[in-house]
Amino acid sequence: MDLSDWFLTEEERGNPETRLGAWTTGNLVRPLIHGAAYFAELRRRVERLGKDDLLLFADWRGDPDELLADDGPPVAAAMAGAAERGALVRGLIWRSHLDRLRFSAAENRHLGEDIEAAGGQCLLDTRVPPGGSHHQKFVVLRHDREPDHDVAFVGGIDLCHSRRDDAAHLGDPQAAPMPAVYGERPPWHDAQVMIQGPAVAEVETVFCERWEDPAPETRQPLRRLRDHFERMDDVPELPRPGPPPRPVGTHAVQLLRTYAYRRSAYPFAPRGERSVARAYRKVLRRARSLIYLEDQYLWSTEVIEPFAEALAREPELRMIIVVPRHPDQDGWLAGPASLIGRAAALARLREAGGDRVAVYDLENHEGTPVYVHAKVCVVDDVWATVGSDNVNLRSWTFDSELSCAVVDETPDPRPPRGARKYARDLRLTLAAEHLDRDDVDELADPATAFAAFADSAARLDAWHRSGRRGPRPPGRLRPHPQPGLGRVRRALATPLYRIAVDPDGRPPGLRRTGGF
Repeated sequence: MDLSDWFLTEEERGNPETRLGAWTTGNLVRPLIHGAAYFAELRRRVERLGKDDLLLFADWRGDPDELLADDGPPVAAAMAGAAERGALVRGLIWRSHLDRLRFSAAENRHLGEDIEAAGGQCLLDTRVPPGGSHHQKFVVLRHDREPDHDVAFVGGIDLCHSRRDDAAHLGDPQAAPMPAVYGERPPWHDAQVMIQGPAVAEVETVFCERWEDPAPETRQPLRRLRDHFERMDDVPELPRPGPPPRPVGTHAVQLLRTYAYRRSAYPFAPRGERSVARAYRKVLRRARSLIYLEDQYLWSTEVIEPFAEALAREPELRMIIVVPRHPDQDGWLAGPASLIGRAAALARLREAGGDRVAVYDLENHEGTPVYVHAKVCVVDDVWATVGSDNVNLRSWTFDSELSCAVVDETPDPRPPRGARKYARDLRLTLAAEHLDRDDVDELADPATAFAAFADSAARLDAWHRSGRRGPRPPGRLRPHPQPGLGRVRRALATPLYRIAVDPDGRPPGLRRTGGF
C-alpha cells in the first residue's frame, strides 16, 4: 500500500512551518472506547511515572475532582502525585469562557492550581481567535529510564465530569450540566486512542509547539496580573525531547490538526493549519464502499460537501452516521442554533445519497438518550481517525484540534478483501456495542452492516411505538429524525449559528474560494 494515497504529504498539509513529519510507521494504536476505559489506562500509566519522567497534557475542560476510577484518585491528585515523585508535569489548559455559559473557567483554573502546588506547571491558554477554544485533548508520557513504556493518548475525551462512562451507559456519577432529557447522570459515548511507537514523539511535538509560542497566554490585563501573582504565567523551558520510541507495531499514524488563521500568527502555523479538513477531503475522494461516522455535531454544508460528492459519485457507497438525539444546549435560541447546521447537512447528504445514507442516535437499555461525543470516522475499512474534531466548520477551521489517523499495514482477512485490520476492528467494535451482539464478523461486508443497523433500529423503534410491550429488542440504535425548526426560531437563531456556533477561521482568500 502506498501511504501517500491515504495520508497527506508534507506539501499537502499546507503548513511548512510545523516540525511535524508527514506520518510515522511502526506504531501500535489501541482504541479506548468510553471514558472509563481511558481513565483506567491513564491512571495505570501515570502511577508508573517517577523521577525525571515527563507528563504533558492539553485539555479543553479539566475538573480537578473527576475520579479516574470509583476508588480514585482524582485527576488533579494523580498528576500532582506524579510531580511529587519527581516527574516533570506540564499542562496546557484552555482558559475557557464563563461558567454561567456552561463553560469551565473556574474548574480549569483550579486544576492548574492543584498541579502547580505540587511542583508542576500549567498555562491557562487563550491564544485563540475571539470566541475560539483550544479543543485538543491529549496526554504524553515519556520515561527517562524505560522508554519502551512511552505512550500518548489522543481523542475526544476531556479530563472532566460526565466522561467516565462505560458500555452500559449509565452515566458518570460526577455529572456535568446537560439538558434534562439526558437525566441526572447523562449517558456518554466517547473515544480515545492509546499510541505506542514513534508517533508518541510527534504528539510531544504538538505540545511543544504550543508551549513555546512566545505570545502571552492572555491579552486581558487583569487576567495577566492574576496569573502573575499566582505564578501561572511562568513558561519554563521544556527538556529537549528524547529520541522517538522504537517501532512496536504495524500502524502508520498521521496527526491531523486545526489551527485558525490569526493576525497575531502562531509561529508554528502562521497561516493556520487545516490538515483535518484536507485529510477528509483527500480520503473521501477515494471512498468506494462505506463511510462510518460518529460525530457530536455534524454541521456546515461546506464541510458536508465532500461527503455528499462521494455519495453522488459512487452508486455503491453507503454512509452510516451516529449523532446525539438532542443538542447539549437547550435554550430557546441555543438549541435551534445547534440544529440549523445539522438540518441542512443531513438534507444535503440525503439529496446526494438517498436511502444509502442512514442516520441514528443512541439510547441505553433504560431508554435514556446517550450523548454521542465521539469523533470517529472509518472510510472503506482502511483509513480511520479518532480525535477532538467534529464535522463542522468550527472544528475544521477555527478551534485548535488534534486527531490521530491510522492506516494499518496488516490486511484484514475477512471478506470483502482490501480492508485493513485496525480500521475494520474499530468499526466492528462500535457495531457490536450499538447492536448488542458479539458475533460481528459478517458485518465486515458493508451492505450487511448497513442492513443490520437499519433492522436493529427499526425493531427498537417499533417496540417504543407499541408502548414498550414485550421484551425490549437488543440494540441501542434509534432512527434519527430530520431536525425541524419553526420559521421564527430559525430566523432568530441563524445569526447566532453563523457568528458564534459555527464560525469560519480560514484566511480571507480561502473563504472566498471555498478552499481549505
